[in-house]
Amino acid sequence: MRLPVQRARQVCPVEVAVSVLGGAWKLTVVKHLFDGPRRFGELGRLVPRANRKTLTRQLRELEEDGVVARTVHEQVPPKVEYSLTELGRSLHPVVTAMDAWGEHFEARTASQRPA
Repeated sequence: MRLPVQRARQVCPVEVAVSVLGGAWKLTVVKHLFDGPRRFGELGRLVPRANRKTLTRQLRELEEDGVVARTVHEQVPPKVEYSLTELGRSLHPVVTAMDAWGEHFEARTASQRPA
């Protein structure tokens, strides 16, 4: 278990969730993996503002925390796929609710912007 997650366990479950899922693009990556396994390049295209280094780091952390599985297919060139574990799939209602809230927030704040 990563040290930030260990520390969060001493505070409260909300902090554990934030420690595992907080960070650049993690929830967006999880959302895209609900549709099935993806290769690194696909995820990069789906999250174009994430640079390769950041995306790699976030995927490694999600893998270390048991949310994402990394599968290497032995072929030339090597093929690596990322998919959600059972634990990762359990995030579906959470991510769906956050997605809906984000859309609501966008709509609300768009109507409040000065013309």
